[in-house]
Amino acid sequence: MRPDGKPEGLRQSMSWLHTWSGLLLGWLLYAVFFTGTLSYFLDEITDWMRPELHQSVPGPQTAALAVATMQKLAPDASTWTINLPGERQTAVEASWRKPGAAAGRAGNQRVQLDAGTGEVLHPRETRGGSFLYRFHFELYAMPRVWGRWIVGIATMFMFVAIISGVITHKKIFTEFFTFRPRKGQRSWLDAHNATAVLALPFHIIITFSGLLLLMFMLMPWGIDAVYNGDTQKYFAESRGCPAAGAGEREGGPRGGRAQAAEPAQLTAITPLMETAQARWPDRGVGSIVVQRPGTPGATIELREQGARALVRGGGERLLFDGVTGAPRTPPEARATSAAQAVSGAVMGIHLGRFADPAVRWLLFLSGLIGTVMAGSGMVLWVVKRLPERRKLGRTPRGHRLVEVLNIAAIGGLSVATAAYFWANRLVPVDIAQRADTEIRCFFAVWGLCLLHAMLRPHRRAWLEQLWIAAIAFAALPLLNAATGGVALPAAMLRGQWGIAGFDLVVLALAVLHGFAAWKLGASAALAAPQRNASGAGMRIPRPVAQSPEKQA
Repeated sequence: MRPDGKPEGLRQSMSWLHTWSGLLLGWLLYAVFFTGTLSYFLDEITDWMRPELHQSVPGPQTAALAVATMQKLAPDASTWTINLPGERQTAVEASWRKPGAAAGRAGNQRVQLDAGTGEVLHPRETRGGSFLYRFHFELYAMPRVWGRWIVGIATMFMFVAIISGVITHKKIFTEFFTFRPRKGQRSWLDAHNATAVLALPFHIIITFSGLLLLMFMLMPWGIDAVYNGDTQKYFAESRGCPAAGAGEREGGPRGGRAQAAEPAQLTAITPLMETAQARWPDRGVGSIVVQRPGTPGATIELREQGARALVRGGGERLLFDGVTGAPRTPPEARATSAAQAVSGAVMGIHLGRFADPAVRWLLFLSGLIGTVMAGSGMVLWVVKRLPERRKLGRTPRGHRLVEVLNIAAIGGLSVATAAYFWANRLVPVDIAQRADTEIRCFFAVWGLCLLHAMLRPHRRAWLEQLWIAAIAFAALPLLNAATGGVALPAAMLRGQWGIAGFDLVVLALAVLHGFAAWKLGASAALAAPQRNASGAGMRIPRPVAQSPEKQA
């Protein structure tokens, strides 16, 4: 109800809904957006965090060297999978399955190979970018089911906040082209509106697709009714996997070796690579899969590098006889149902699987804009209530709680993320549970940032955490070069853009955090003479419309 007793209109009701749906879980949504945005470069982050792989530089004989190494490492394996270096990884990743190995990933054995020599590399234990990706939808610090439930509820709040925000701001598209600096609350609202509209389609799609990916958990009743509670069968069918015991491959049981009286020599891989390169001149070969190596029934499958498809497995493949090298007709792919296609497309859109480097950078920038949108909305909540606090002459506990959580969620998360990368290089390589130690450092630093925000004045806490984040990010390229990684100039000269891109991004983050801290500090310096000139014992009220920095 309005003060005059009349009922509120739709826009007023949506404004209330937008404010509180955005605030109650805004801090969690900011963390989800921030870590999810970084996850677009999950592979690049993981490579940077394993400096032992940085000296791996591919050459014309990379595939032949990798196959030769696999013949020594796993001559009796049932399957070899060799992922060659590309735009997102520097070393060769090889895995194999032995006869009778357990189903799924548990039965795979993995190793990293130097792309230039074929030697086995021993990178440090780390979760790399996978931790940020998992935290994005599981929160890590709690059981997975609970983490996914919390993120699912937060995502629903986010979707409600986006829709109600569009309804609330009837001139949102007009005001997108208006920014009024140094106008206090107006400036923060302009910034919030601009970031919301600039990537609005991205915000809607990424939020809705996130809900669909968690749909089986949030709304499991349809699956329970159709599959009688057998969720494993549902997931197997949704991925197009055959039922247990089905799917016999040519030459013997799935995952097994064909029975042969004598071993057979594997054909040379180089001519097959040349054939594939002629067919895919732009992309080349991304991976090699050898079935039943060392037997007369061996096959070699070459898969296109970086195939751009929404649904997994959408690239071209070439199949050859593993002994003679003669081309063979690949088996027909299983027909994909409409439901599987939609499910795969939704997942592909959310994860950016289809994206080439340019599109991936656009997705990354859209994610950053969404992160700024969430952060500016939380700061705006505090700024809008400054007049109320001036009338009271004090800061209510609820307002102070929001201030503290804003600092810890925004500045503290940046500091914790930088600390995670620092821990990757400073934690001893040979300690037990090293990957978990890196993650504990992340949460420990984040907790210290929360404590710091509680103990320090509001403005000083913002300044200190922003400057710490800026310095920590700026020093990461130097730390990389000093701890065994390839330096930024060398990475650019070698074309190792995954490693160079990481260094360039953290330098950009350092500039952004430093600029924000500088602007906040400059506004504080300008405010000091005004307070000193006001006269001893005289209290002059501040104007309602101040700069964003003063109100923060």
